[in-house]
Amino acid sequence: MPAMRDYRALADRVAADIRAGRLRSGERLPTQRRFARDHGIAVSTAARVYQELTRRGLVIGEVGRGTYVRAMRTRPEPALAEPGAARVDLELNIALPPGLPDSADELRAGFDRLSRPDVLTEALRPTGVAGTAAARSAAATVLAREGWTPDPDAVMFAGNGRQAIAAAVSALVDVGGRLGVETLTYPVVKSIAARLGVTLVPLPVDEHGLVPEAVREARPGALYVQPTLHNPLGTTMPESRRQELAEVMNALGISAVEDTIYAFLRDEVPLAAYAPDRTILVDSLSKRFSPGLTLGFLVAPRELSGPVACALRSGGWTAPGFALVAATHWIEDGTVATVQQRKRLDAAHKSQIVRSGLEGFALRGDPAAYHCWWELPQPWRADTFVAAAARRGIAVSPSGSFAVGTAYAPCAVRLAFAGPDPSTVESAVGVLARLARAAPEDELGD
Repeated sequence: MPAMRDYRALADRVAADIRAGRLRSGERLPTQRRFARDHGIAVSTAARVYQELTRRGLVIGEVGRGTYVRAMRTRPEPALAEPGAARVDLELNIALPPGLPDSADELRAGFDRLSRPDVLTEALRPTGVAGTAAARSAAATVLAREGWTPDPDAVMFAGNGRQAIAAAVSALVDVGGRLGVETLTYPVVKSIAARLGVTLVPLPVDEHGLVPEAVREARPGALYVQPTLHNPLGTTMPESRRQELAEVMNALGISAVEDTIYAFLRDEVPLAAYAPDRTILVDSLSKRFSPGLTLGFLVAPRELSGPVACALRSGGWTAPGFALVAATHWIEDGTVATVQQRKRLDAAHKSQIVRSGLEGFALRGDPAAYHCWWELPQPWRADTFVAAAARRGIAVSPSGSFAVGTAYAPCAVRLAFAGPDPSTVESAVGVLARLARAAPEDELGD
């Protein structure tokens, strides 16, 4: 107990120096070994001090560069959850159907149909986790990939994609259990795990995605993975990696939540096709169609359908009937497919704009994606760059928002460009490029 008080007392002293301005934003802290020597403590105790400061959101660590005082206040969890106030939002991937308001007539027909007495009556009835036969058939159609089509009877519905993820994690991992995730992952998963009492186990990735051998070594209770257009890295697993991961899952008896939220932008056979008995596939309409029509999909193997259905009911995550009926009609009449194709073209166009504007910088990601990963040039750090961009009216996401646990975050940011129009994206990227080429010293003020 005394040791715990000692490290927290030291963390309190450093925190006081930060708040008083004696340690300025962007200032580098000494190495943990130097800190331990200066304070006459063990290196392990110094590590706990730095972990505590990181937990409080006062410092941030970057691989190969050390630990720095944060240049901006930490946002409340969940990160990346709500639209920001910046003039240009390159932080959240929220996109209306391309062409609005000119294409509104295409959507209006669906609303007209919903106003019919028989359809409206159906929409106002209570629904279960399995929805209706028509909804399951429609969902199977929109989720189908070349070489894989889900069984409509295996489809269940949630209110949105986040609820689908929460239900799937709840079904696979008990309170106190361990969920393996990529070292950098979707921030909302961190919040979901915390609320479910689940411990996240960060697993390394390479240029092809999650490393299967790391799963074999860590042996978590389950996995959460994004094989196609990973968020934030934008990478896509090749077929060979999916097969290898499926073999490890089957050998160890580990099930996975496969998040395919962005997979509509690219044709890939999902992990669920390689490990059908151990994969719960989750998806939603908000990205592929519109954020105003939220509906989550889950495709669960027979052995897991009971726990998933129970999680949906107990969590209050079942889909509302109105959204279910509206989505079914828009899928059946081809509107969702039309919007999805337009978004594919829109994403490719904006991605090209970003890559052209940041030519010469280290970008990572798929040209089909609505986001990319930018490894910042030295001597910039992610936190300072985000703060500097914000002062220019542009919101971007620091790597720390995606890092799991107290692991060091790389010196990088994610750019998400689903929302702004192409000309705005081009202008904002130009500002960011000029900023990255400048020296950061003038951006370190409070």
